[in-house]
Amino acid sequence: MKVTFAGNIVTLSGDQKKIGDIAPDFTALDRELQERSLSQFKDGYIVISVVPSVDTGVCDFQTKKFNQIVQDMENVKVLTISNDLPFAQKRWCANAGMEDVITLSDHRDLDFAHKYGVLINEHRLLARSVFVLDPNREIIHLEYVSEVTDHPNYEKVIDLLSRG
Repeated sequence: MKVTFAGNIVTLSGDQKKIGDIAPDFTALDRELQERSLSQFKDGYIVISVVPSVDTGVCDFQTKKFNQIVQDMENVKVLTISNDLPFAQKRWCANAGMEDVITLSDHRDLDFAHKYGVLINEHRLLARSVFVLDPNREIIHLEYVSEVTDHPNYEKVIDLLSRG
């Protein structure tokens, strides 16, 4: 799959997923520097919203949009994952007034990046992508955004979750 960052081709490493795969467990750090894993989120649907950095315009919008989409859905959680340091994620949440948003930092071990195939080798950032998991943790939707600076397809996720 060809992925570009600001028009330049980049190399993704890790194990890219496909629809129907069971989402692998991973560990990342929350804003309080505590290890969190996918297996800790046991109920309902999960939207894993992957962004290069919450401090950029598209990433800021994506994080807010996915959390807005699910705010009235009882059985859906959004996990926003980036390689931002947990301190930067905490600051972003406070500045955005979104302290209830779940942000996870993959900066330390790149565990998520390697297991989901989203590590941009040239920049040590995560490639913009979206994974929707059903209650059995099967991947029922995924999108590796071909141009990292573009938005993901929010409408597909909205449609899928409203049917689920």
